[in-house]
Amino acid sequence: MHKSKYFMSAAAALVMLAGPACAEDLVFQLKNGTKSVLTHFYSSPVGVEKWEDDVFGDQVLNPGETIEITIADGRRVCEYDMRFEFTEDSDLDTTTDTQNLCELGEYTIDE
Repeated sequence: MHKSKYFMSAAAALVMLAGPACAEDLVFQLKNGTKSVLTHFYSSPVGVEKWEDDVFGDQVLNPGETIEITIADGRRVCEYDMRFEFTEDSDLDTTTDTQNLCELGEYTIDE
C-alpha cells in the first residue's frame, strides 16, 4: 500500500511539472485593411535570423477580409516579428512589425 501511494504522488508531481512545459498555440485575427491583396504572411520569434514558412501557404487575404491565424510552433515566447507581402502590382511595399502575440486578439494591416 505504501508503494502505491508513493507512485501516485510521483505521478501527480510529473503531471504538474509537465503542464507548464507545454506551449500554447498563439491565435489571433488578421484583417487586411488595405486595398491590396496580401499574398504572404511570415512570422518568427524576435531574435530568430530567418523568416519561417509562409503562414498562408496557398491562400491569400483579400482587401477587407479577416482570417484566424494560429501559430503552433511549440515555442514558449510571445514576441514575434511579422512580415507582410502584397501582390506585385500593389503600390504597397513589404511591411514588417513586431507584436506580443500572447496579448494580441486582432491585428489589422493598414496602408
